[in-house]
Amino acid sequence: MTSSSWQTALPSTFALALTLALAGCGSGDAGQPAQDSGTRLLAGSAASTTGTEMPLTPVAASASASERGDLGPQAAIDHDGATRWGSGFSDDQWLVLDFGSPQTITRVHIDWESAHATEYALQVSDDNSNWTTIKSVTNSQGGAEDWTGLQGQGRYLRLQGIKRSTQYGYSVFEIQAFTGTPAAAPAPAPLPADLSQPGVVVKPAGATSSTVENKGMAAPMAIDGNPATRWSSAREDGAWIQFDFGVPTPLGYARLVWEGAYGKAYKLLSSDDGRNWTEVRNVTNGHGGTEEFFNLGVQAHYLRLQGVARATAYGYSLFEAEFKSPGSDNTLSANATSSLPFPANGSAMQPLPGADQPLETLQFTLADGTLVTRFGARGLARHGRERGEEWNEAGYGPNDTIDPATGLPLDKGPGNYLTFVPQYFQNRTWGVEIIDNSRVAGVTKPTLVVNQYTTVDFLPGGVAFFRGFDRPGVTGYGWMSPGELVDRNVTVCKPAVYPNGPHLSSPGGINGACTLRIKDYPGHDGLGADGLPNGSYVPGRALVAGDVVEVSPSMFSTREAMNAAGDSGGIRYYSYEWAYVVGQGLRPWYGVQPRLNTQPLPESTLSGGLGSVSYNYSDNALFMFQQPHTHAGMRNMQRFVEGRRLVHSNFTSGAHNEPGNDPHPAIAGLQGARFNQSACIGCHVNNGRSPAPGAIGQRLDSMSVRTAAFDANGRQLVHPVYGTTAQMNAASSNGTPQDWGMAVRVAGFDSRSVTLADGSSVELRKPKLAFDGPVPAAWSLRAAQPMIGVGLLEAVPEADILARVRTAADADGVKGTANFVFDPESGAVRLGRFGWKAAKATLRDQAAAALLTDMGVTSPVYPNRGCHFDPAGCAKSGTQRGILESDLQLISHYLSLLAVPAQRSLASGFPKGVAPLDELKVEPQQVAAGARLFTDMRCAACHTVEMKTGPGHLFAELRNQTIRPYTDLLLHDMGTGLADNYAEGQATGSMWRTAPLWGIGYTEKVMGNGGQAGYLHDGRARSLTEAILWHDGEGRAARQRFANLPKAERDALLAFLRSL
Repeated sequence: MTSSSWQTALPSTFALALTLALAGCGSGDAGQPAQDSGTRLLAGSAASTTGTEMPLTPVAASASASERGDLGPQAAIDHDGATRWGSGFSDDQWLVLDFGSPQTITRVHIDWESAHATEYALQVSDDNSNWTTIKSVTNSQGGAEDWTGLQGQGRYLRLQGIKRSTQYGYSVFEIQAFTGTPAAAPAPAPLPADLSQPGVVVKPAGATSSTVENKGMAAPMAIDGNPATRWSSAREDGAWIQFDFGVPTPLGYARLVWEGAYGKAYKLLSSDDGRNWTEVRNVTNGHGGTEEFFNLGVQAHYLRLQGVARATAYGYSLFEAEFKSPGSDNTLSANATSSLPFPANGSAMQPLPGADQPLETLQFTLADGTLVTRFGARGLARHGRERGEEWNEAGYGPNDTIDPATGLPLDKGPGNYLTFVPQYFQNRTWGVEIIDNSRVAGVTKPTLVVNQYTTVDFLPGGVAFFRGFDRPGVTGYGWMSPGELVDRNVTVCKPAVYPNGPHLSSPGGINGACTLRIKDYPGHDGLGADGLPNGSYVPGRALVAGDVVEVSPSMFSTREAMNAAGDSGGIRYYSYEWAYVVGQGLRPWYGVQPRLNTQPLPESTLSGGLGSVSYNYSDNALFMFQQPHTHAGMRNMQRFVEGRRLVHSNFTSGAHNEPGNDPHPAIAGLQGARFNQSACIGCHVNNGRSPAPGAIGQRLDSMSVRTAAFDANGRQLVHPVYGTTAQMNAASSNGTPQDWGMAVRVAGFDSRSVTLADGSSVELRKPKLAFDGPVPAAWSLRAAQPMIGVGLLEAVPEADILARVRTAADADGVKGTANFVFDPESGAVRLGRFGWKAAKATLRDQAAAALLTDMGVTSPVYPNRGCHFDPAGCAKSGTQRGILESDLQLISHYLSLLAVPAQRSLASGFPKGVAPLDELKVEPQQVAAGARLFTDMRCAACHTVEMKTGPGHLFAELRNQTIRPYTDLLLHDMGTGLADNYAEGQATGSMWRTAPLWGIGYTEKVMGNGGQAGYLHDGRARSLTEAILWHDGEGRAARQRFANLPKAERDALLAFLRSL
């Protein structure tokens, strides 16, 4: 039996008042002494603890060994996600929790650090000597794991390692055991008929709790109306307090006023009988202070606050708990809705408008053959080959990349190259121009003329050329030439107006005294086969077409100049290190022998065309999805950083998510009352995916849950309570967080195992969802997708995409279907290409829709929040304050300019003895074999390898680029296993747009500590293997071929995917 839900309308006002009056006359007397009342109530509900799942609190933790003193076993039970237990470096390590007395263990939750166990056992014991295994785990993927349905009995719980996933030990952020049966999922009730009046206060008849701290802090103290008294529990995670309303009572609102010892995680449960419980709310990120719960929608005799995790070492402590009946101030009413409009077909499809001229010219050739290349620079903190560990050629300095005691690689953290310096969006971008006459007829000694265009004063010079590959001491940085100033006596370089169009700013390209010239390839020491100086000398020579010049600009301004610009920040910065090929222009690069010398990457590795991100030697993988195109223009670099500022700023407070950056006052306060996240990166972690659903009870507010209802004719409508997307978070007008019962959580997982041809088994699981509010008739869980390369995809001509549509399926059953959408501003029919169902045609619409549905922010595209519920009435509902047109354009421009990492299919030239960075441990032959398998297995039937962008995009960076996105941008039926019942245009519930694979090998590194990475539309797949094995329908044949591969070939295919 569960607590009653409202199946009919609420009683009349008189009857409701009578109900509330009776509730005040219930089974307890708030005036009785606290201990007497608490004892009587506790005795009357002793059985109430048996059916409710509660956390078990260990009294101690021990381990076989710890990596170091700050990684001891206690760190795995301290409820601090930033601490962890790290074991010794062997397979047979273990962690033991001591509960002080025998306990029944029904569930165990583990949060692994990246060094997880692939095989382990959960065991129980009464004496810490004789152990019984209650769960054996094989093929663990790490991350968050929940093991339910356990039947363990004992004082001790042991996590016994069997096999490690890395060369390190086992590392656990948190382990938590539970006892009892989880409360039933909420059964939302119909809304009451009349919510025109505010709710009225409902006072519990009494309160009881688990063991208290002392007799003067008993449960009734939390409902005595005295803010100076409080209830305080014993020091155990599973403590609870229960409120008795005397009779089943409608509740719409609850307010908890915490003392300093608050609940970090807890649940609100309702019951009719004090024994069988229904979950009303599940709090996983409690903040203490005053916490409010609206839209409760329950009729409860009892309401319990069930602790899960304490925020402090003490118990739980409440000053007051207050309740109200449902009313206009605390309960949501249904909204009028309409359906999302889609065209019936693409017969009226119009291509996206093109631009005659790009926003900025990147490269052009003068009449005499002179090549002019222009690009933007931004201020960086350090150099491109500086990682967290100092590295040197053996015998030429320290090498911190290897632990001398164990011979294992050492990780001392990242470098500071691809990061973003404080105030990066103001006064810290500039332009560089290279004028190259190597292709001019009759020129035998080419010269490179280099100009910089700045917005503040620069000191002269500041650009380094040609990596010093001949010196063994040149590792992290070091160059051969500073170039030659036109006037060596110049003391400061004043700001210069950026050039516009395919014209030089001055005849001959010499802009003034600060212009630099490169007249030759510098002389250098000769090197032997080992890459070390051999005593010879190679004299300087004239430049020739094809020479590779590393170009490294710097920004060295003055304090006076920056102060004059109103900027009190730093004045000295480095920038990217570019490879300039004489006679050709900029090229993405990688490092070869000796000592990571600059070498242009071959065209086959350039997943994102000429703008692909070069290989990362600074260990800044976390930022690999946040880089502009390598050849981004001067002005476009500033557009890029200003757009990034918006993406990284909070639309409630205006604050930037990185320290040292000014808040953005223009966007502060734009967020509506309900939302999922306050900043774009709240879902797109580091511009990548959202954290995957990995743990029972996990709140899914960094993902998107699309919701819908159906009318009497079966037509899909926007949901009247949630809108197009469940907006799970809320805040009052002064910014105080509120819980309106709109959250969606992981209720559990449906699992099955697949056996591969070599006999190995893979567990596949998908999340089940629990809604705090009504369960919609149709819903679809969607993970945020990586932002990289989307501008390139927007630039692919429609005709090229449509040419891949098949009217009949091929031999494997692969067909491919285009989706068509209406432009929300012009009404034109467009080809859909963005989102999991290809339901958006442009980055502008994609960004504006995300602002509205995920963040509650209006825009010129969706001018009011009513668009979230009533798309058909969107244009007629007026305008609410929202993001400016200029800022929406900046976000769109930023998305357009985000680059794709180059494929890591080539081995880098690290010196002997220097440990390669993890992402650059490449076996080229294995990757090449995997690429052949990808083609032979016909994965490319959907994941189209190569495309070419068109000539008309607004950004020159995106024009005429050969790209390798591994998508056809079409819909494919992927079978019932991946299907839901939410349709968008031509996309039925089982149809999904082919996800691009470029950058997929960086998924976990980009996620970092932001959560567990996942794959597929709902993040269910914990590995690429799982993702492939979920393929069905049009992907069935390719999946079967994969499952039948020998392990060596399977590993090769996965190595290829990880190289992308």
